[in-house]
Amino acid sequence: MTMTINAAFDSGNIIVTSIDGATANLEIRKDAHSDFYQWFHFRVSGAQGRKITLRITNCGGSAYPGGWDNYKARFSDDRAEWRCAETTYDGGVLTITHTPALDSIWFAYFAPYSIERHHDLVQRTAACPDVALIELGQSIEGQPIDCLRMGTGPTHVWLYARQHPGESMAEWWMEGALELLTDPDNQTARTLREKCTLHVIPNMNPDGSRRGHLRTNAVGTNLNREWENPSADRSPEVLCVRNAMDETGVHWAMDVHGDEAIPANFIAGFEGIPNWTDVQGNRFYAYRNALAEHTPDFQTRLGYPASAPGRANLTMSTNQLANRFSHLGCVSMTLEMPFKDHDPNPDLDQAWSPKRCKALAKSCLEVLSQSL
Repeated sequence: MTMTINAAFDSGNIIVTSIDGATANLEIRKDAHSDFYQWFHFRVSGAQGRKITLRITNCGGSAYPGGWDNYKARFSDDRAEWRCAETTYDGGVLTITHTPALDSIWFAYFAPYSIERHHDLVQRTAACPDVALIELGQSIEGQPIDCLRMGTGPTHVWLYARQHPGESMAEWWMEGALELLTDPDNQTARTLREKCTLHVIPNMNPDGSRRGHLRTNAVGTNLNREWENPSADRSPEVLCVRNAMDETGVHWAMDVHGDEAIPANFIAGFEGIPNWTDVQGNRFYAYRNALAEHTPDFQTRLGYPASAPGRANLTMSTNQLANRFSHLGCVSMTLEMPFKDHDPNPDLDQAWSPKRCKALAKSCLEVLSQSL
């Protein structure tokens, strides 16, 4: 049987340049109107019981070439459980070798989170008691920017994910967060919903998610560089969310992402904003340190360097929100999870995984409930 490779589905991304027996040469397609690329997701058929070699030949020019070192591609026989495939990187080529047990097998940069699963998550959550579903606006291609609101407290907490659509771990985190927040028997959920009004946006970039983009929306805009001056033509996704935040104010916010290169979970803060106050900073550091004490799946040694005073990039959401709502004592942060593994607590079979994303979400909320 001839081996075939296909990516014509939700979040699919690969270009087949050649197939010779059980060896395929492939390339990752760029985000539309952009030079960013790194996300891949495709199906291989017709190779059951044969050792196949998949060579992605343009990885050297990808958005973050340093992300390929010590990285393991994910594969799945059932699209439910994703495990690590044998993967090497040399000379700009990522090589995946595997012997499929079934006639079709799926490969991806990380466990995908489909638009259909997103709609299931939104509908399931909206059906829970005392949860409101609000369509804040629409994407470039007309998809809804959904916000799930719950709680009655005076502290406005905003949780939002997938500004960068290829960082699918962010929506797995959201699934875990929403499961906790809608559990009527969970004390953390009860505490948060009493003290806070929570605004949860599981996916800020549905167009990029469906298109199989790494970093941009349908017109090539990096949403996390639009927060200072969002526009209806380039970044309506950011514009509608920031407008909603202006209506409520923001006391605490987490922007959920994935990082290609650093093999650990970490949080980036808002050092360097013009309106910095030590009260904000101390609350941020206290939360970050408490999270590291709370779970072995978080650490503070690895991460991004802090910006110098007055040098924060206000086009990024975490900095913009902390600066914009400094009069409210806003604490905002960016949670980064790895495409590789959390090396301080590794899993050799699955590396960082959907299950662990969801568990980390619950840890983040547990620490938040204790810090308010």
